[in-house]
Amino acid sequence: MANEKIPYKIYLTEEEMPKSWYNVRADMKNKPAPLLNPGTLQPMGFEDLRGVFCDELIRQELDNDTAYFPIPEEIRSFYKMYRPSPLVRAYCLEEKLQTPAKIYYKFEGNNTSGSHKLNSAIAQAYYAKEQGLKGVTTETGAGQWGTALSMACGYLGLDCKVYMVKCSYEQKPFRREVMRTYGASVTPSPSDTTAVGRKILSEHPGTTGSLGCAISEAVEVATSNPGYRYVLGSVLNQVLLHQSVIGLETKAALDKYGIVPDVIIGCAGGGSNLGGLIAPFMGQELRGEAKYRFIAVEPASCPSLTRGRYAYDFCDTGMVCPLAKMYTLGSNFIPSANHAGGLRYHGMSSILSQLYHDGYMEARSVEQTSVFEAAELFARVEGILPAPESSHAIRVAIDEAEKCKETGEEKTIVFGLTGTGYFDLVAYQKFHDGEMTDVIPTDAELEESFAQLPPQPENL
Repeated sequence: MANEKIPYKIYLTEEEMPKSWYNVRADMKNKPAPLLNPGTLQPMGFEDLRGVFCDELIRQELDNDTAYFPIPEEIRSFYKMYRPSPLVRAYCLEEKLQTPAKIYYKFEGNNTSGSHKLNSAIAQAYYAKEQGLKGVTTETGAGQWGTALSMACGYLGLDCKVYMVKCSYEQKPFRREVMRTYGASVTPSPSDTTAVGRKILSEHPGTTGSLGCAISEAVEVATSNPGYRYVLGSVLNQVLLHQSVIGLETKAALDKYGIVPDVIIGCAGGGSNLGGLIAPFMGQELRGEAKYRFIAVEPASCPSLTRGRYAYDFCDTGMVCPLAKMYTLGSNFIPSANHAGGLRYHGMSSILSQLYHDGYMEARSVEQTSVFEAAELFARVEGILPAPESSHAIRVAIDEAEKCKETGEEKTIVFGLTGTGYFDLVAYQKFHDGEMTDVIPTDAELEESFAQLPPQPENL
């Protein structure tokens, strides 16, 4: 179809919204490795996880074979507040770059939480409510997940306790106030309100925190308070399942106009938005129906895929969670507080780690000054202020488009614009004032962290 016939924004109708989530594990020949009990190094089953997670979410977490999970009508009704989200043809960016590439982005920022995180937050809150729980606990990095979960819990009448990475808590007070508006309590992590928080503070005085720290605190509170469970905004299989709504909508929008992407790009911290965006396309590749390039983009300050080890590791700094096999920098690794985005997790989704290990994905790390250069360019030509996380994907999308300019190839590039950057203006200010620098861990620092990885099981 001629370019001029493709609209700037492609919208699906509400009737065209996905009715089921897609589980990419069903088509994976090599399934993600199971979660292990850190004491026995044995795979954890349903009963082992019940003290931490909601029952239905555990079933989704452990199911490697069911390809499609019907989306409950109550969740689909909530989705209609802000979904379907638009797939945008970046005509203005293409013109600015003078590239023959065709660039599309799936924009997930059209909701009050400002990001894609609401897709899973409402699902997890719904299943907690269905189980008759009083409330949930969680962690949040830059604040998008905490905001989304607060919004979902406020809607359903659940209590919500959020542990927010300390440097983000201090840099983003207005994100904190949005959470409180929806009824959540917000505590900077690590804190002195939990045993694990006090332990981390004693071992790392003055630390600005990490997602691993905040996870430990949230899990402790959930397991020590009856009627509460812990919910997580990324990394877990269940979260990537819920986020598949992004990719399913993207593919449906592309199919409307007969568009076949060559390159699909997403930022990667824990892996939820990247996993959701690529899910149906990866399914096609796994089934031998199509071939795509998938690129995971991570910060050079926290390069779990590009410089990490593929090993079993704790999902949290306090070492209270199960062991997951993933690309990891070590659960004791705390990224530089200088890094402005929320991609500060030491590990990576087990699903994406397995796909990367098997050669289905590429990974690229980028420095944050170049990320903010791309964010500023994008804001000026496309009119959206992007979140720092999404801007990692923008950086590599621009790089790929500029390669097309050099080669003359008319590749079709799709990337995920997962959220807006209106609560990230401290980071933008530092960039504009020339105060932003790139802090990259040394090999020695990473080796020190790798040395503290737990004993590895021999049979898995």
